[in-house]
Amino acid sequence: MIRRIGPTRLTLVATALTLAMGVAACRSGSADSSSSGSSSGGSSSSSSSGLSGEITVFAAASLKKTFTQIGADFEKTHPGTTVRFSFAGSSDLVAQIQQGAPADVFASADTKNMDKVSAESLTSGQPMVFASNTLEIAVPPGNPAKITSFADLARSGVKVVLCAPAVPCGSAAAKVEKSAGVDIAPVSEEQSVTDVLGKVTAGEADAGLVYVTDVKGAGDAVKGIPFAQSKAAVNSYPIAALKASKNAAVADAFVQTVTGASGQQVLADAGFAKAP
Repeated sequence: MIRRIGPTRLTLVATALTLAMGVAACRSGSADSSSSGSSSGGSSSSSSSGLSGEITVFAAASLKKTFTQIGADFEKTHPGTTVRFSFAGSSDLVAQIQQGAPADVFASADTKNMDKVSAESLTSGQPMVFASNTLEIAVPPGNPAKITSFADLARSGVKVVLCAPAVPCGSAAAKVEKSAGVDIAPVSEEQSVTDVLGKVTAGEADAGLVYVTDVKGAGDAVKGIPFAQSKAAVNSYPIAALKASKNAAVADAFVQTVTGASGQQVLADAGFAKAP
């Protein structure tokens, strides 16, 4: 026998079903809202530094060791960023920048080469001097040519390697020669200070003029001979973000790191002097 359901009971069933569907909908909405909030929170956390992406830093060869460390520290501080480097003589780097090479930051071993970049309005802001460096004589272990002074570099038979005049270390060497009244006849002129150091460590030269920091960084591979005349040519190192950078935020942050406390400590540990 079929039992008929009266109107009142139908109303009660319909009401119960409506309430059940409402509760289910509330629970579903609550779950979706929680998931969205968690996702949003995760996204905000992962980009909390606001920095990401890659930059290329053109830097003087004498900065290779320090900037490599500063770059590694920068990447740890700002996850999601990558800092790539191109190290060479400052004059070579300037020529590449002028020809449109993709670079975000330029650090020169002298103000003269930075001025060339600034004069063409290729920097995004005013360059900042972040360190200074002076020349020192580097000789092989044991000092076979018995070099004891700057004047000894002009002795007959002494094989000396210098940087080319267009390179900051070569320009500094020329200033010191003029100031000291000493005329050195190098057996070769190199395009970067690291190339000069390489000639000395390979035993291809009796002496080379490099920076104090290069001698310190080479450890036992060379012996450094300080000389008073080096004060005639103190090189100031400027840095600037470049206008053509496709990642200006990271470029500016890297410049701030170099000029800030952490970068300055790395430079000081390597033997660089503070900016004059």
